[in-house]
Amino acid sequence: MIDIRTGAALCAALVLGLPWVATIGHAADHADAPASQDDPAADITDVYAWHTDDRVVVAMGFSGLAEAGVPANYDAGVLYGIHVDNNGDDIADHDVWVRFGQNDAGDWGVQVENLPGATEPVVGPVETEIDAGLGLRVFAGLRDDPFFFDLDGFKMTAMTGTLSFDSTRDTFAGTNITMVVVEMSRDAVAGGADNLQIWATTGRK
Repeated sequence: MIDIRTGAALCAALVLGLPWVATIGHAADHADAPASQDDPAADITDVYAWHTDDRVVVAMGFSGLAEAGVPANYDAGVLYGIHVDNNGDDIADHDVWVRFGQNDAGDWGVQVENLPGATEPVVGPVETEIDAGLGLRVFAGLRDDPFFFDLDGFKMTAMTGTLSFDSTRDTFAGTNITMVVVEMSRDAVAGGADNLQIWATTGRK
């Protein structure tokens, strides 16, 4: 039995004909989810997606708000899913599955299955750019949290009703996330479609 959680299952509407991505978020992120403090490895922070002429890139962060110097959070008991709907019916047409594991020496590695454009599962060490074949790449490891947010300004705005945001005040500065980044063949994942919806899930055994 796998308990599927959407965490910060950000749904990204990816317009393939445009150089930028329009996103619509429908879930909590950065430790907002009810069980996130108890299970940070299963707590998705954000999902980012963009494209080039020949590939679609998805970056999924989890285990956020880690202080600098804290190692990445790998957990063999969590199944990470990246899902892509290419026909607008809100049902995934592609499910990419990501797992972590350790070898006999205790070194962590990552396995990515069903990557559109890859001919077989992608397996390799963490903190390393892994060749997925056909020019595609996979990465899993620690990264500076790219999300910018003024939490103090948000709280003050909510309390007073007056906009109090400061563009120089980043609550997430100096914090890290563990991140999975996958490159997919644009032709393989889109199937001729002009728009993609992309979201992520986590599940624990």
